[in-house]
Amino acid sequence: MENQENTHIEEKSFFQSNTAKMILVGLLTLFLLIPLFFVQDLIKERSQRKLEVVDEVATLWGSDIVFYGPILKVPYTSFENYNVTDTKTGVTTIQKKATVNYVYCFPNELNNQSVVKKNESLKRGLYQPIVFTSDMQFKGHFTKPDFAKLNIADENVLWNKASVIVKTTNLKSIKSELKIQLNDQKLSFEPQNNEKSEYSILATNLFDYKTLAPDAKINFHFNITYNGSNRINFIPIGKVTTVSIDSDWDSPSFEGSFAANDTTKTINTKGFHADWKILDINRTFSQQHVNALPDLDDYTFGVKFIETVDEYQQNERVSKYGFLVIGLTFLIFFLIQSISKINIHIFQYAMIGIALIMFYTLLISITEHSSFTTAYAISGLAIVVLITLYSVSILKNKKFPLFIGTALTVLYTFIYVIIQMEDYALLVGSIGLFLILAAVMCFSRKIDWSK
Repeated sequence: MENQENTHIEEKSFFQSNTAKMILVGLLTLFLLIPLFFVQDLIKERSQRKLEVVDEVATLWGSDIVFYGPILKVPYTSFENYNVTDTKTGVTTIQKKATVNYVYCFPNELNNQSVVKKNESLKRGLYQPIVFTSDMQFKGHFTKPDFAKLNIADENVLWNKASVIVKTTNLKSIKSELKIQLNDQKLSFEPQNNEKSEYSILATNLFDYKTLAPDAKINFHFNITYNGSNRINFIPIGKVTTVSIDSDWDSPSFEGSFAANDTTKTINTKGFHADWKILDINRTFSQQHVNALPDLDDYTFGVKFIETVDEYQQNERVSKYGFLVIGLTFLIFFLIQSISKINIHIFQYAMIGIALIMFYTLLISITEHSSFTTAYAISGLAIVVLITLYSVSILKNKKFPLFIGTALTVLYTFIYVIIQMEDYALLVGSIGLFLILAAVMCFSRKIDWSK
């Protein structure tokens, strides 16, 4: 009988010990990772929804702009010999088959000046897509193609059937009449069928090169207005290519194979200005091509219009610290419980954990209607006040709840600072965690873990 009573006392003392409570709190922390994962899925779902809306608007308004041209296209006749044998006489004769091919010539000089203005009127529900209107001016000149270099006889060149073409990705969003001035002659562009490429082709009416350019030089000038989204890129086909872009967008990302001129590049809250100058020696393709145009996508350059801060990326980064917040909050309560001998039920731990999870759902929902900073402040304040008031009823005093409220405020502020950093986020985060560990070790050194 006495052994049974001792056994009963030992079992009771174990479940009331710090070890048992620590195990239960640890299991609850792991269990709360399940709703935290659901919150992260919600963030990804909302982010994907934003991408779908942006793609929808871009499809209607205008997609990315890539401009490749203008290009002088001159046909020539080539002859191929083949043998024809008469079946009756057995005599074999040599005949010629004529085929029309093309030489594509890039300009000697290509200058572009573009003005890009953002459009903020196409808001779709909660989302503001990156769309703009660009006014682009092109000018430069072609020199007479060197057919001798290509082993093409001058008499085989069809000079009276020359044309100028441009390739671009965004035909349906062109908002201006397309005409090009070639010396003293003005020609209109017309679209051509080009199902094998992502580029669309615009070509002028045929003209006589020798009549148009008796001095063998063709000066060109044309304007084009686009509706576009996300980016503008060019391909430097001129022997000398210069591009200048002015925009009221304050967060550009310069991309591609060629960097903008650092001495003239400016970026401020009112927008940006950027210049490029690319010479033929800076790339590896020639100025003349026979039969087909080369794929020059690897030589594109330009600017991407970006959002400096994506609210869903920030929400996702904050949610990755969810386990740390829950673990540290439970640790604070556990240390207070162990030091003050106040009993905190596992259900009360669960309520505190659910409140911490609610911070992330509040954050994402408020962010969609406000700025991330405002949403973070409101959500953090709401949860800190809720847990602090709940702690008053649990701990039966004001000293410990005040400490808990202060600790949570410091923790949420610390996480906010980290996610705003890029270069020093890892360093600051590591130092912060080290200080937290040191504080926990300091407060826990007097706890009697044998009880």
